[in-house]
Amino acid sequence: MVRQLTPHDLKTWLEQPGEKPLILDVREAWERRICALPEAVHIPMNQIPDRLAELEAERDVVILCHHGMRSQQVALYLERLGFGRLHNLHGGIDAWAKEVDPGMAKY
Repeated sequence: MVRQLTPHDLKTWLEQPGEKPLILDVREAWERRICALPEAVHIPMNQIPDRLAELEAERDVVILCHHGMRSQQVALYLERLGFGRLHNLHGGIDAWAKEVDPGMAKY
């Protein structure tokens, strides 16, 4: 099951001690040049099938895009492949910028 994660939930998770989730940014390179979470792994959506070996099916994975739509599609795709600890960043990097980091560039 793909869980929806708010930006504030992700911020809290990242601030807590313990194992951190893999943050997977599925946006295009031009989007990441505008703004990005520094700890995120960048694999554009269209490259996911070819780069599955870079992901761990048993690890928590938080997937993000601009508004949360592409990341939800990637999460559902990974779920069908057996990934079980998937989280979609609801509202994407746009919501993160508005709710958590207002100084972050927006587009």
